[in-house]
Amino acid sequence: MDLPERVAATDAALGMLRTLRGRHGELMIHQSGGCCDGSSPMCYPAGDLILGDVDVHLGDLDLGDGASVPVWMTRAQYEYWKHTHLTIDLVPGRGAGFSLEAPEGVRFLLRSRLLTDDEYLALHDAGVV
Repeated sequence: MDLPERVAATDAALGMLRTLRGRHGELMIHQSGGCCDGSSPMCYPAGDLILGDVDVHLGDLDLGDGASVPVWMTRAQYEYWKHTHLTIDLVPGRGAGFSLEAPEGVRFLLRSRLLTDDEYLALHDAGVV
């Protein structure tokens, strides 16, 4: 049985990620934990943000062309969000961070919903939560 997805993206967000990948190469997303970036999904060229044991890999966003974008979050923040499914969306406006989409006049936005009992149980039984 396939595990439930932890993270997804809207068509608009995937389209922007394809555009950004064409300009910047491989990408990564890190869910910001606050401070000056608020709590926005931040898109960087792959490797620009150093990851470590404090980061949790939530999953990969399939760009539909054989490429994908990994999505990360700090372990401390994950403890608050582990009961949720996250969807990255794209909305008009400029974010307050250094995410690659900012010059386009748009920003990534995180939407969430609680995991269903079945989703959570499947992830729990797999040792993921």
